[in-house]
Amino acid sequence: MDHKDFAVFVDRDGTINVDVDFLSSPGQLQLIPRSADAIRELNELGIPVIVVTNQSGIARGLYSEADLAAVHAALDAMLKTAGASVQRYYYCPHHPSEGIAPYVTACRCRKPSPGMLLDAQREFGFDLTRSFMVGDKRIDMEAGRAAGTTTVQVGTGYGEREREAAAGLRDQYTADLYGAVQYIKSIVNQ
Repeated sequence: MDHKDFAVFVDRDGTINVDVDFLSSPGQLQLIPRSADAIRELNELGIPVIVVTNQSGIARGLYSEADLAAVHAALDAMLKTAGASVQRYYYCPHHPSEGIAPYVTACRCRKPSPGMLLDAQREFGFDLTRSFMVGDKRIDMEAGRAAGTTTVQVGTGYGEREREAAAGLRDQYTADLYGAVQYIKSIVNQ
């Protein structure tokens, strides 16, 4: 059964992979346990997995968009070995006050703004009210809420530290992405 009319939006750092400050090369990439399995389970149900990630390291001049593409290619390769795949990566290279032109800007894509989710809705026609946003930070919950999705906060990355801060913004809290996918499956299967 395919569920192409909605998506599961997933934050990257701290949700799929271990959050290292300003991940800039494939060698730094380390999957959080069971995250590839979680994505594969969504793939098996025909549910699109869309990564939405703030990448202000580009604005700050710490790495380039080409470096980011190499990281995403490496992430795709790691996921593929587990039979998993991401349909599309959306990223925000901006920072509102720090960095280099043309990336220093108050944009509509940087979470907590919902711009990346709205871009995906425009590109693929997803029903955001039936979609899910999964992430570790309060800003992920804010972006999901602003877009009208069901929000799931995970305890990996900054999740445990930001659990209280995001309490009123999330619909569910789970230990990790795998737990989030089990919650999502329980709703989809109803």
